[in-house]
Amino acid sequence: MSGLAGVLAIAFTMVFTENYVLVQFLGICPFLGVSQKLSSSLGMSGAVIFVMTLASAVTYLIYTYIMVPLGLAYLSTIIFILVIAALVQFVEIFLKRFVHPLYSALGIYLPLITTNCAVLAVTLLNISENYNLLESCVDGFAAGVGFGLALVLFSGVRKALERAKPPACWNGLPITLVAAALTSMTFMGFTGIADNLFG
Repeated sequence: MSGLAGVLAIAFTMVFTENYVLVQFLGICPFLGVSQKLSSSLGMSGAVIFVMTLASAVTYLIYTYIMVPLGLAYLSTIIFILVIAALVQFVEIFLKRFVHPLYSALGIYLPLITTNCAVLAVTLLNISENYNLLESCVDGFAAGVGFGLALVLFSGVRKALERAKPPACWNGLPITLVAAALTSMTFMGFTGIADNLFG
């Protein structure tokens, strides 16, 4: 696939059929930690979308125009982590300065974006799939949207669980993990749709 169909296929795939949280099970720590409230889920979603999109663009440019010509492609993981860490620091400083309530609500999970394997995975995927700059940015943005979709959906599920009053032995983490597993199973229904839509 090429052109617009290829870009749309990348976007659909990253949001639904290859969702990093619900299909590939990456980024579970912030997924479970921040999804208790809708406001913090939306805030974390925005931060992750920003970091993933910008990281995709910056790492593509660094890899293509600096690392490959200098024979440093083998350092991609280390360099990509440093780029992601710098972007997360920027987001953290911005939120602390201008959106302090959200900064407080996200707490420890904001700096954890640096170690969020989903963010690193999207930058490495762009390289392994030989995406161009546009495709890399779309991939990063769509992966962030998929991450945000998972957070927002699961915040609703957790709100329903609070009202459900499960047996005492299921309270807390056990029922949360079962609910996460059931939520991820619903995304299996999207398998193969991208090929039929954009093929």
